[in-house]
Amino acid sequence: MKAKVFVTLKNGVLDPQGKAAHGSLERAGYSFIKDIRIGKVIEIELDDMDRTEAEDRLAEICEKLLANTVMENYRVEIDG
Repeated sequence: MKAKVFVTLKNGVLDPQGKAAHGSLERAGYSFIKDIRIGKVIEIELDDMDRTEAEDRLAEICEKLLANTVMENYRVEIDG
C-alpha cells in the first residue's frame, strides 16, 4: 500500500519560497501567474493493513512529525 502526504502552509502564513519563485517567474516573463505557494509531498510505502488503520496511523504521524499543524495543513491520499 502506498500513500502520499501533501503538506501546505495555511492561508495567511508567509511563504518566502513561494514569493521568491513568483518573483523569478515574473522576471522570466511569466507575468500571468498571480501567486505561488510552495509545499511538500511525502511518499510513504506501508505494510499491508486495513485502510482505516492506515488512515489513522498516517494522521498520527502527520500530527506528530510530518506537519507543523500550527502553520501547515496536510492531506493524505492512499493508493491500494
